[in-house]
Amino acid sequence: MEKLKNIKAIAFDADDTLWALQNYFEDVEHEYCELLAEYGKEKEISAALFETESKNMADLGYGCKAFTISLVENAVKVSHGKVEANVIAQIVDLGKSLLHLDAKPLEGVEKTLACFREMKKYKLAVFTKGELMDQENKLWRSGLQRYFDVVTIVSDKTPKAYHRLCRELDVTPDELVMVGNSLGV
Repeated sequence: MEKLKNIKAIAFDADDTLWALQNYFEDVEHEYCELLAEYGKEKEISAALFETESKNMADLGYGCKAFTISLVENAVKVSHGKVEANVIAQIVDLGKSLLHLDAKPLEGVEKTLACFREMKKYKLAVFTKGELMDQENKLWRSGLQRYFDVVTIVSDKTPKAYHRLCRELDVTPDELVMVGNSLGV
C-alpha cells in the first residue's frame, strides 16, 4: 500500500476497459463462420482464424483492419481458394462494421473518470494498442476524450513504450499505475 501513495498518473487500456468491444468481435466471428459453413464447422473455422491472426500479429498488429485482413486470408485458406468473391465482399463488410461500433463507456467508467478529474491529484492517460485511427475514433465516439491528459496508441506495449508514456506524463515508472486487461510487457 505504501507504493500507491506515490502514484501521480493512471493509464487506462481502452478496449474492454473503458468500453466493451470483445463481444462485437465474437459476434462478427460467429457471422463469419456462418458465411463459411460449407467449408467446415464453426469450431474448426474459429481455430483456423485464431491461428491466422496469431501468425499475422507481428506484421499487422491489433485492430479492426488487421482482423479483417485475417478474416479474408483465413477464408481463402479454409476454402482452399474456393471462397467466392461475393462472400469475400460480405466478410470485408463484416470487418468494416467493427469500425463504426457504439463505443459506449462501460457502466461506472465515466463517473470514475469524472471523480479522478475532479480530485486533480492524478494525470490520466489512455495507453492502448491497436490501429491509430480506429482507436482515436472509438475514444471520440465514447465521449471520454475530455478526461485524459495524454492519449497514446501503440502497436505493442513494450518497456520502451511505457517509458515514453512516463515521459509524456512527466512521471517515473513507479509513479504510474496501469488499469486494464492488456497490460503488455
